[in-house]
Amino acid sequence: MKITIEGADEAFAEKLVALAAQQGAELAISTVRTGWTVDRAEQYLSDLPTNALRFACLVVDAEGDKAAEELREEFHGELRGPTIALSRAVPRGERRKWWPSGTEAPITPRYDPEHPSWQKAIAYTMTSENVTVFRAALARLGFDPAPADHSRNEGGHGQEGQQP
Repeated sequence: MKITIEGADEAFAEKLVALAAQQGAELAISTVRTGWTVDRAEQYLSDLPTNALRFACLVVDAEGDKAAEELREEFHGELRGPTIALSRAVPRGERRKWWPSGTEAPITPRYDPEHPSWQKAIAYTMTSENVTVFRAALARLGFDPAPADHSRNEGGHGQEGQQP
């Protein structure tokens, strides 16, 4: 008898294999890791149009939580272009076998929980694990993914009274 289980997470797979072994059965399960790696993130970012890449950079630079209003200012009030490009990139990567089916979008909108009906996003977020991965991918691509130093002004000098 052959049983195939695809897409199971590792904890579930381990429990299922142990249960099968208790019954004297042999069971093999292949798990697919759907999380983001630096290689996957680099491919994802490389495939984005310029405005969506800039959007992703801004979310990473904000440590994974960028206010939508700030993004709207950056993109002159219009986020549809970059957000549509971001949402299409994950399924396109699945079709091209760059990452497995079930890989979640790295950047997601956050809505006001007090207003469950249709509304504009209040922020765009990324998990801290993905921030680290995408920061490394941006560095590979030649972008400066360092977190913003909020103690410096635009001239690059420390503010008066502060040590550099």
